[in-house]
Amino acid sequence: MNNVWVDLLARWGHGLFGITWIGLLYYFNFVQGEYFKEASKDALPDVKAKLATRALWWFRWGAMMTFITGVVLLGVLGSSLSGWILLGAVMGTFMMLNVWLIIWPKQKVVLGLASGDVPSSAAKAGLASRTNTLFSAPMLFCMLASKHGGAVMEGMVPISSGLSNGLMAALALAVVLELNAIFGKMGPMASVKGVIHMSLLLTVAMVALVVYL
Repeated sequence: MNNVWVDLLARWGHGLFGITWIGLLYYFNFVQGEYFKEASKDALPDVKAKLATRALWWFRWGAMMTFITGVVLLGVLGSSLSGWILLGAVMGTFMMLNVWLIIWPKQKVVLGLASGDVPSSAAKAGLASRTNTLFSAPMLFCMLASKHGGAVMEGMVPISSGLSNGLMAALALAVVLELNAIFGKMGPMASVKGVIHMSLLLTVAMVALVVYL
């Protein structure tokens, strides 16, 4: 199979799995999480046992398959890998790691599938999930800009020619936000409106750094 078909199938799979993953991410943050705050004590056990566990299965494997197809795409791109793709890939990798190393292990405790401190686990899973929501808008922008970024050409320069100051600043910002996901606090991401606003603001900030710094 030549690279054209590998590229096409990897992009198709990457988009398909990504829709599954991010769709469930938004469901957890915008719908299920808010429902859990209002649900009766009688309703929660059934929802956790029969709904949340199923949704988390699709969620974590959607994340893994999005990552795997992304790695295939990076291999196809090779030396033409652009700054936008690198920045988006870094955020996407952080998001996948958050799913498998923080959200899923902590949610197992919350759902009673593993032993541990439930309030602490819920808080850590919630912060990682909110951080993934925070990353989602700028990550998608980067992926689209890599192919349709005529207005933001600075980020389309192949990284083989070196990393710009703006790109390095945007990457550093992503690292700081990921460290907050592991060790920090929810802050303005605590509310649904807050995390949506912060995600859009982060998109603007990262684009401004890459294009203008």
